[in-house]
Amino acid sequence: MSISLRSLILLPIWISMAHIQQGGPDEKEKTTALKDLLSRIDLDELMKKDEPPLDFPDTLEGFEYAFNEKGQLRHIKTGEPFVFNYREDLHRWNQKRYEALGEIITKYVYELLEKDCNLKKISIPVDASESEPKSFIFMSEDALTNPQKLMVLIHGSGVVRAGQWARRLIINEDLDSGTQIPFIKRAMDEGYGVIVLNPNENYIEVEKPKIHVQSSSDSSDEPAEKRERKDKVSKETKKRRDFYEKYRNPQREKEMMQLYIRENGSPEEHAVYVWDHFIAQSAAENVFFVAHSYGGLAFVELMIQREADVKSKVTAVALTDSVHNVWHQEAGKTIREWMRENCCNWVSSSEPLDTSVESMLPDCPRVSADIYISDPFLLRVRIRKRTEGTDRHELTSWKSFPSIFKFFTEASEAKTSSLKPTLTRRSHRIKHEEL
Repeated sequence: MSISLRSLILLPIWISMAHIQQGGPDEKEKTTALKDLLSRIDLDELMKKDEPPLDFPDTLEGFEYAFNEKGQLRHIKTGEPFVFNYREDLHRWNQKRYEALGEIITKYVYELLEKDCNLKKISIPVDASESEPKSFIFMSEDALTNPQKLMVLIHGSGVVRAGQWARRLIINEDLDSGTQIPFIKRAMDEGYGVIVLNPNENYIEVEKPKIHVQSSSDSSDEPAEKRERKDKVSKETKKRRDFYEKYRNPQREKEMMQLYIRENGSPEEHAVYVWDHFIAQSAAENVFFVAHSYGGLAFVELMIQREADVKSKVTAVALTDSVHNVWHQEAGKTIREWMRENCCNWVSSSEPLDTSVESMLPDCPRVSADIYISDPFLLRVRIRKRTEGTDRHELTSWKSFPSIFKFFTEASEAKTSSLKPTLTRRSHRIKHEEL
């Protein structure tokens, strides 16, 4: 914000202070209140009072957007991609608009999981009462009965929910790169059962109940003069609080409280819960995990808590730019050894896809998730985008998509022949033409 704009915002308050300072004791008290206000107010917060209402559509059509045949979000009338800065100089309002659209996207992806991928929505905890907070996961019809293969998908942290890798990719790129749908469809085509975790759905939000303070005038034991004095102080306090609130929360946004979901109050708890109640009960001889970012940390925590069970049931784990840390999570030697043999982490890298990448941690092998581009023009575009900053972290799952399925096939075949997968033990590279 420029100095001139700051001055314009604060000018009315400064003028008020100048007038008030010329008055008596009551006016000086107001001056103190204004000074206190100035010390508390964030200028960005102060700007809220000029915002348009935070009243946004609750459908894609209401936003005048739709997904085209390529899975790209486009404006219905202009065909243009989503515009974040819909109103200039109103970043907070634009962000709220983006978040409102994001919630619609989440529901849209849920619908695709059920209608397009034929997954079932399963409520958890499985023994939840009618009134307690609940979450849910998605499963294919044969997730628990498929005797051969089961694929488990875990996204990262943040606003993403079941079926998503990155909301930003869904909105700005397409559904293929931003959702887990390509993984789900290919897995089902290749005979896998599928379970889609929902590790960020840890609580429900409800409006905070308003606390009604009993008026002091109800106390008949106090002298009338004392009650009047208390009432006057109470009114002045409320007046001052409302004065602050006018600037702090001009749109009167509701104050919310969080009610956590039993045994699913964190991504780590959720992973363990779904393991205990679903994955461990499945008939699959080979269980495969795909875990992105914080999902990798949740998997390592699952291993720490259920080491023997995971080792006996899981055949291979594909991590994509995982943020796990075997030291900080205090993973034991036997876990680290198992991860070296059965996991692979596709990481952000400028190297061609599947090129080995050095790691300072003694856990699983790391390979590049970037796609080798032979065309000189495309290569220049890619380099320019990197200079400007890219979404490579969010894209690691999508970019490593073909390699992950090849890794799982090799792991399954290796298990059958009592050998270990060889993906990271050779100079493995899929040529661009093969993708």
